[in-house]
Amino acid sequence: MRSLSAVAKRGLGDPALAELVQIRASQLNGCAFCLDMHLAIAREHGVDEHRLGLLAVWREAGDEVFDDRERAALALTEAVTVLTDGFVPDEVYETAVKHFDDAALAHLVALITVINSWNRLMVTRRIPPGATEW
Repeated sequence: MRSLSAVAKRGLGDPALAELVQIRASQLNGCAFCLDMHLAIAREHGVDEHRLGLLAVWREAGDEVFDDRERAALALTEAVTVLTDGFVPDEVYETAVKHFDDAALAHLVALITVINSWNRLMVTRRIPPGATEW
C-alpha cells in the first residue's frame, strides 16, 4: 500500500491536491491517525489553514477557496469513499475527466482507493493520532 500511495501521489503531480484528497477521505472515514498525518503533510506542502479548515465543507466554501480541478477531485473522492448508492455518479466522473487526463485520473483513483484502505486499516485497529508503531 505504501508503494501504491507513493506512485499515485507522484503520478498526480500536485502534492497539495494529493493531501486534500487524503484528508477529505480520512474525514469521511473518521480516521484520526490518517487525518492528523495528512494535515501535517498538507501544511508542509503549503496548504494554508483557511483551506484546511473549510475542506469538510468544500462545496459551500465556494470557488474562491477550491478551484474547479480541486473540486472535481474532492467530488470524486467523496463518491468513491461513500459508495452507499452503488456506482460513482456519471456526472462526478465526467467532471473529473474534464480536469484530469487518463494517467492523472488513474493516479487520482488509485490514491483515493489506497487512502480508503489505510483508513479502514487504522480505524479497525484503533490506531490513535501520532502513533509511531502499529
